[in-house]
Amino acid sequence: MTKTTKRRSLTIALLGFILLLSACGTNNTGGNKAANNSASGNDSTAAEAPANDAGKATKELRIGFQKYGTVNILKAKGMLEKRLESEGYKVTWTEFPGGPQLLEALNVGSIDIGHTGEAPPIFAQAADTPLVYLAHEPESPASEGIIVPKDSKIETLADLKGKKVALNKGSNVHYLLVKALEKAGVDYKDITPVFLKPGDARVAFENGSVDAWVIWDPFLAAAQTATGAKLLTDGAGLVSNIEFYLASRQFAENNQPVIDAFNDELNKIDQWAKENQKEVAELLSPQLGIDVPSLEIASERREYGITPIDDSVIEAQQKIADTFFALQLIPKEITVKDATLK
Repeated sequence: MTKTTKRRSLTIALLGFILLLSACGTNNTGGNKAANNSASGNDSTAAEAPANDAGKATKELRIGFQKYGTVNILKAKGMLEKRLESEGYKVTWTEFPGGPQLLEALNVGSIDIGHTGEAPPIFAQAADTPLVYLAHEPESPASEGIIVPKDSKIETLADLKGKKVALNKGSNVHYLLVKALEKAGVDYKDITPVFLKPGDARVAFENGSVDAWVIWDPFLAAAQTATGAKLLTDGAGLVSNIEFYLASRQFAENNQPVIDAFNDELNKIDQWAKENQKEVAELLSPQLGIDVPSLEIASERREYGITPIDDSVIEAQQKIADTFFALQLIPKEITVKDATLK
């Protein structure tokens, strides 16, 4: 081979090598860009959702819900999806075992809107969750209670002294327990709270691992129906038991039309449910895995109708917050009004 031929071969090989390096560099840059986007939360798939049929970018409303309430009926009927579809919104639903777990998801940005009882927002606000109150249902004190097994020797609230009591920590029934013990003259420190989610608490209640259970509907109704559990007290005369609708502050401040649509559809569903309670039970039974008779009982002892947040409700929430702080159940004092839209 001549020197000229060798030189030509070397040049071709060198050009090929440079092209190969260039291709690899392009791929690596793309891979690093995708990795950086993912790490920073700027996932292009999520941020640039595909356009819908109307040519609008698809936006997402993420709703957290529990195993009962108007939100469940709204989900089952599908009315909110129909209303928001024309505005380019996709509605997604995530179920939680209780209010504390739901609000933790709100805190980390996994959901935008949810519903809980009175106590969870107070615990969440004390943990610096950026939540705001949107609206609430009427008082339903009969929808939660303290039960004991049907053959239990516990007959009164005073008999709970020294006993193990199951409840979901930070849930609405936490305040019921506090007020019930106060009425009976039993110090909160004189009982042993056993913090369990509803499903686990039901098992502990039935196998005798706990002496009493503080729980809300429909779990309360289901336990009464299935086990013949005795009701020591419900919330009447002790607590209001109000169901709140809440959102992350950022979402609420930037999506008022969606908030308005959500509240409006809830109110429509509430009015329908109030007049069709048997149909509500039949509609929710497959979704919740709870028998129709238990759901009928739960439906009959709750109230319906969306109400705006006002000063009286905030004052009542503040009283609960102050009680929890005095019992050292929350780490700091809070001002409930700070969790409202200005």
